[in-house]
Amino acid sequence: MAKRLLAKYPRSIYKGSKEVKQPFNYLLVLDFECTCKKYEKIDPQEIIELPCAAVSTTSWEVENVFHEYIKPKHHPRLNPFCTQLTGIVQDMVENQPHFPEVFQKFCDWLEEHKYFKDGNDSTFITCGNWDLKHMLPKQCELEDVPLPKQFMKWINLKDVICDATDYFPRSLSDMLSHLNLPIIGTLHSGINDVENMVQIIQALQSRYNVEFKINTVHYNILRQYINK
Repeated sequence: MAKRLLAKYPRSIYKGSKEVKQPFNYLLVLDFECTCKKYEKIDPQEIIELPCAAVSTTSWEVENVFHEYIKPKHHPRLNPFCTQLTGIVQDMVENQPHFPEVFQKFCDWLEEHKYFKDGNDSTFITCGNWDLKHMLPKQCELEDVPLPKQFMKWINLKDVICDATDYFPRSLSDMLSHLNLPIIGTLHSGINDVENMVQIIQALQSRYNVEFKINTVHYNILRQYINK
């Protein structure tokens, strides 16, 4: 499934004449899917899908993909609503490791490709702030897993679109509709959401010559990190 991310997306003809110097070498496009219930809160909520695509700001192509499913520990059986929403069935998580092992594997992937080392300035980019402001810190706290400093600031793609178009989108589907882009796969599938975010990033760069810069910092978590 993740292999489709390596395919090239069509480019727009609306690009401005002056190239913007990007502050980052790579945009790490991230989207979690989590356990959920219909009409009620599930406690604790747990990450069950972790996809991330590394987009080069030189070629604007996907260079690497990380994609893993995670077996939830506290609510190990997915309910029908969660499966219907995310497309994740029980067999996809049943024999997978729990969050600490997958998250360590993800951090090792970041280290292997040196996204935060050797002059490679990188940052995460998400659809909204929920993934890194709320879900990841809570999951790490739940599992007593240290939260690395690079996860404490990121780019909110909704704000980038607003800066470029003066329109603040409500959701990922709203972004795609506003930019007249097709939906790839199924919304609320983590890997498909990442694919859709990648084509949005490419459209913003080619049509509006956008500068992708940090627009969100989780100051409370950062203060805790600094004071340790």
